[in-house]
Amino acid sequence: MTSTRHWYGFGLSLLTALMWGVLPVVLELLLDVLDVVTITWSRFMFSAAFVFLLLARKGKLPDLRLFDNTTRLLAAVAVIALMGNFLLYLMGLDMLDPETTQVMIQLAPFILLFGSVLLYGERLGWLEWIGAFVLIIGLLLFFNEKLQILADGMSGYSLGVLIMVLASVSWGVYGLLQKKLLRNMNSLQLTLLIYTGGATALFFFISPQSLLHLNGLQATALLFCCVNMVLGYGAFTEAIHVWQAARVSAVIALAPVITMISMVVVVRLWPEIYTSSELNVLSWVGALLVVAGSMLAALAKARARN
Repeated sequence: MTSTRHWYGFGLSLLTALMWGVLPVVLELLLDVLDVVTITWSRFMFSAAFVFLLLARKGKLPDLRLFDNTTRLLAAVAVIALMGNFLLYLMGLDMLDPETTQVMIQLAPFILLFGSVLLYGERLGWLEWIGAFVLIIGLLLFFNEKLQILADGMSGYSLGVLIMVLASVSWGVYGLLQKKLLRNMNSLQLTLLIYTGGATALFFFISPQSLLHLNGLQATALLFCCVNMVLGYGAFTEAIHVWQAARVSAVIALAPVITMISMVVVVRLWPEIYTSSELNVLSWVGALLVVAGSMLAALAKARARN
């Protein structure tokens, strides 16, 4: 039974890594025809509808009247934080490339980790510090050809990197708030509140007419991104339920590698659509070190809890 749960949790975690790894590659198709708000609203709306039907069928829809004012306030901030993460991620992707955005977003788990130390009194072990050090070395190697650009000031590339740092911070804030909110509701109920709140807030800023002008490929890409959100976060939530969260995080850290491999494939298959980022060997080594640092920190957390 334990072995079955292990492989089930591993499979779900790998599915999450796959979903999140290919996502920026597909999102690139949409950024030429849709703005970041409309893309994000579409994904939030689709996911909110799906989760609503799921909870309604089970008779477990959340009732905001049962929550105190503090919980409502934290939920509102969580909506802003996750919504900010989605918007900033797309803005960064529009200015950079899928590989860079996916490597940079690996900062998010570390921000959550250090935030947990500050807010929840958790402690970092020496393996987690080593993981953070490996991640920093990995980032320096990944940007080996762009370090001068980053050092020279606020270029478009530098701004994109800064936006991705902010996207990671935003996700870290959401993760910290989620820890508190899950004491008052289950994960699906929280997800529904977040998605519904985000979709409602973004509704007034979308460009609905642009959705009517998508061609077949673009419409399919948008549908995939919507389904990806439900499937990716659904697999992630179930994986956390059946397996150790730290181990899940370690497997999900593979997402940048999946992104990089996906980009190599799509550039060869559709060179008229995708452009190679032309990463050198040091950048590949750096990306692998970033992944290794994330995995090491996550596994160290699992080791500390055993």
